[in-house]
Amino acid sequence: MINTNQRIARVFLTSRFRQLVVAVLSVTFGIAMYVFMNSFMTGVNSEQTEITFTSMSHIRIFNDLSTDVPPLMPFPQNEHTVLMVNNARNIRHTEGIRNAAALKRELEQLSDITGVTTQFNQNVFIRNGVSRSSATLSGIETEGENKLFRTSEFITEGDLYELERRSNGIILGTGLALKIGVGMGDNVLVATSDGVTKSFKVIGLIETGANIADKTKALVSIKTARQLFSENSSYASEILVNIKDYNEAPAVAAKLSHMTNYEVEAWQDGNSQLDSASVLRDIIAIAVSLAILLVAGFGIYNIMNMTVNEKIKEIAILKAMGFNGKDVVEIFLTQSVIIGLIGGWTGLFLGNLIVRFVDRVPFEMGPLETLPVAYRPQDYLLAFGFGLLITFLAGYFPARNASKIDPVEILRG
Repeated sequence: MINTNQRIARVFLTSRFRQLVVAVLSVTFGIAMYVFMNSFMTGVNSEQTEITFTSMSHIRIFNDLSTDVPPLMPFPQNEHTVLMVNNARNIRHTEGIRNAAALKRELEQLSDITGVTTQFNQNVFIRNGVSRSSATLSGIETEGENKLFRTSEFITEGDLYELERRSNGIILGTGLALKIGVGMGDNVLVATSDGVTKSFKVIGLIETGANIADKTKALVSIKTARQLFSENSSYASEILVNIKDYNEAPAVAAKLSHMTNYEVEAWQDGNSQLDSASVLRDIIAIAVSLAILLVAGFGIYNIMNMTVNEKIKEIAILKAMGFNGKDVVEIFLTQSVIIGLIGGWTGLFLGNLIVRFVDRVPFEMGPLETLPVAYRPQDYLLAFGFGLLITFLAGYFPARNASKIDPVEILRG
């Protein structure tokens, strides 16, 4: 049931309808922009992460040169003896991961891990007649690769699983195929750094959306790669691991490092710029959105101040009739909360319309067909909550000033 203070607040609001509309529109615009900015930036970050993880795992296990190099000769005990070692080198006695299958089986038993696959990566030259280009040849397990990276979704021509059936089959990145001028069914010559060459037939094309990767990517089955480089049947250059939450990669990597002597690297360690860029975009989106809401709050503050000045005699009469300071504060806070509620709901509706419109704007780049946006309930809840908070504060300070008015001074004046 509406009490007297709320009735007075309603009269004050409706007596200046134009001011009410301006105040509501300020909140509406602020909340709509908050929803749009956060939805758009979240969508951009999600797509960026999606594209990044089409060729990069959450955790990588590989064989690296040890930084803990023992001295070649013991230090002399005699201070008059001089020890000189020229051109000391850190020699890698073993390359790659020799027993990758056993380590892979062990990793698959862990609850944090959603997928494991092995790869054999080497730099090669791919030739088509006189056209030649350097490339990264990846020997892959098709089933594990597809589980981690959804590789089959990025195959524009051909079939990923054809690699398992054809030992001379190769899938090229669209940029690489264009560079050397080949298409489906053409033959290319792959040359290793050791001078080994082998002819392959192009059985597929892949486009991930990562321009650099598409210009250097070449896929064969891991069995074919091992044969080409004369390695054993359990050899891999790296083991790739995906986990439930990619943000937890450093913690999981630290745990995995106790299971093996090989190097374990979380994706953030080698790609800190991607993580930093994502955080920076989020900060910018929140800062801009809050700035818009604060501007809307100042607008409401000014309107409420004007209302206090215009209604100063009515306030004095109310206080003379027995209304106390708390009643006056309630009257003006009720007005600001009503403005916040109306503006909040209309802002959420307008923000959702803008997001849906942007979601339909054509934007063809890589796997994208429209501009990326995200529909997250927390964005709408936070927008509504911030909107109410700012309108409440914008109404509180004028209301507090109004509660301190001396009715005798006003009525005498």
